[in-house]
Amino acid sequence: MRERYGQAIRLASTVNLSREQWLQYRELGIGSSDAASAIGFSQYKSPLTLWLEKTHRKQTDDIADKPAVLWGTVLEPVLASVYAERTGYKVRKVNAILQHPEHRFMLANLDREVIGQPEGTGVLEIKTASYHMAPQWEDGIPLAYQCQVLHQLAVTGFAWADVAVLIGGQDFRIYRVERDDAKIADLIQLETQFWKHVTADIQPDPDGSDDASAALQWLFPRDDGQTIDLSESAEFNALFSNLIELRERKEEVEAKEALIRQRLQNALGSATAAIFAAGRITWKKAKDRLTPDLDKLSAEHPEIIQQYIKSVEGSRRFLIQPKKLIPSGGPNHD
Repeated sequence: MRERYGQAIRLASTVNLSREQWLQYRELGIGSSDAASAIGFSQYKSPLTLWLEKTHRKQTDDIADKPAVLWGTVLEPVLASVYAERTGYKVRKVNAILQHPEHRFMLANLDREVIGQPEGTGVLEIKTASYHMAPQWEDGIPLAYQCQVLHQLAVTGFAWADVAVLIGGQDFRIYRVERDDAKIADLIQLETQFWKHVTADIQPDPDGSDDASAALQWLFPRDDGQTIDLSESAEFNALFSNLIELRERKEEVEAKEALIRQRLQNALGSATAAIFAAGRITWKKAKDRLTPDLDKLSAEHPEIIQQYIKSVEGSRRFLIQPKKLIPSGGPNHD
């Protein structure tokens, strides 16, 4: 019988575990840092990109050297000590990859555990955030991190977790998350749906995010010159009609916005700002900046510019042509 941690199974020890081995274990399921992406609540990674990674189509990006991640790792033990000092609680590392006893695809790594409390063992999740991310924390824990912590509580069976965050290098906050079995049940259901896409090798639908657009460009980098006929598909004809309608509404809204903006600019004249009952506007001149004159450089010193030219592969452009704009000969099916 495998060793238990709370209700969870200790799948593997992380002591002396290489990055390659850790990534192999991550491929077995959805980790707590994957939870928000799996259910479409991450602003950084879409379900489509996560699916590409879990099905081994795309290698997971190594972000360990990114400043935010690097400093978060460096500061983790410091912030764990600060949390212990502020609360008087005892914390310790959990050197294990944990697995849900029933939903084996649900995995978790904990930053720390909090022990010796009347309410039982808790999870400590440690975060760092830059000062411009502070507004995301004003109303509590950002949604993506809520998903992460609920996932950890689902795997461990624990009743509570604390999220300790250092914002802007000075503002240290602690947020408590109580176990919510209804939310956890919803999370498990949504993660199960995503994992079925992985096990059945069925691509999830894109979710409209910028990351999903990038994932589609990665998945289909080149066009083959063919034209497919969707004119008999009720589903895709409805999507195309909806796209045309939305584009027309967008153009109308943008035209109205431009008119209103110009009227306000005209009212401002040479003034820098104006105030209203509901807020304010500013119209300031941007700072002058130096920019290289590449045309002149290319004309006068073509040998120099040639040394610094590199080939950049173009991405596919998505163009919309309503029927009235398509040439009378119709689509080219060659």
